[in-house]
Amino acid sequence: MTTRQLTEMTRAEVRAAAPSAIAVLPIGSQEQHREHLPMGTDTFLVEAVLAEATAGHSSNLVLLPSLPYGYSDHHLFSAAVSLSPRTHLAVLSDVLASLSESGFRRIMVVNGHGGNQETMSLAIKHHALTHKDVTIGACSYWLVAPDDAGDPAAKVEEPSLTPGHAGWFETSLMLVAKPELVRRNLMHYESVEPAPVFDKPLYPGLQTERSGEWGRVDGGTDTAKSATAEAGHALLARRACGLANAISAFDKATSSGNSIAYDEKDDTTA
Repeated sequence: MTTRQLTEMTRAEVRAAAPSAIAVLPIGSQEQHREHLPMGTDTFLVEAVLAEATAGHSSNLVLLPSLPYGYSDHHLFSAAVSLSPRTHLAVLSDVLASLSESGFRRIMVVNGHGGNQETMSLAIKHHALTHKDVTIGACSYWLVAPDDAGDPAAKVEEPSLTPGHAGWFETSLMLVAKPELVRRNLMHYESVEPAPVFDKPLYPGLQTERSGEWGRVDGGTDTAKSATAEAGHALLARRACGLANAISAFDKATSSGNSIAYDEKDDTTA
C-alpha cells in the first residue's frame, strides 16, 4: 500500500488508483490567531497531524492539497479570509463531486478549523445522497485522540483547553509544527474572564453564540503562556495516532469485500 500526493500524479495514475484508494482532503482556514500565531495556523496544524498520521500508513491513500479557506466570518472583527457558509458548502461539494467523477469511491475529509464542522458535515451527507457507490467520512483532528488507557502522553492533556483558539493547545502544537512562525515574545495573553460563551457549553448540549463575543475576548479562548514544545510533541503524537486509527477503521469498513451494498429498489441492505 502507498501514500501519494494527488498533485504529483498523472491522470492515468489517478484513474488507476481511484477505485481502491482513499482520497484524503484536508481543510483549514486563514484567520487571526492573536498576535503570536500566524493566520494559517489551522491549515498548518491539520497538515502536520495528517503528515504524522499517514507516515508509513498501510492504507492506500491519495492526499489532496489542503483547502486553505474556510468559514471564518466570526474572525473578521480582526482579520480573516473567509468563505460564507453557502460558498464553503458549494466549494466542498464541488471538490467531492470532482473526486467522484474522477473515479474515487472512498473519500475522507480531515478538518483543522472549528468553523468548518457544520458545512463539512452537511457536505458529506449531501454527497452520499447524490452520488452512488461512494462512501465518505470526515473528522476534525482534535476530536480523534486515541484511547487514554496506558497512554503516558494523555497526562499532558488539558481537556478544558482543547482545542480552544490561539491558546495553550494550538500554540503548543505550533511550537512543534511551525516553531519559526510562533512569536514567543507575544505569548503573554491572560485568559479573559468571564470565559467566552461559545467555547464551553453553558449547559450540556447547549450551543451559545453572542454578537461581539470574539472581540470581547480579543480573538482567543485562553492564555498561551504555559504552551510548550514538549506538550506539543505529546499532543501531536496523540492526534496523529487517533487520526491514523480513524483512517484504518474507515479503510477496513469500506475496502473491497467489506462495503455495504444496497438494493436500489427498496433501499434495504443486500
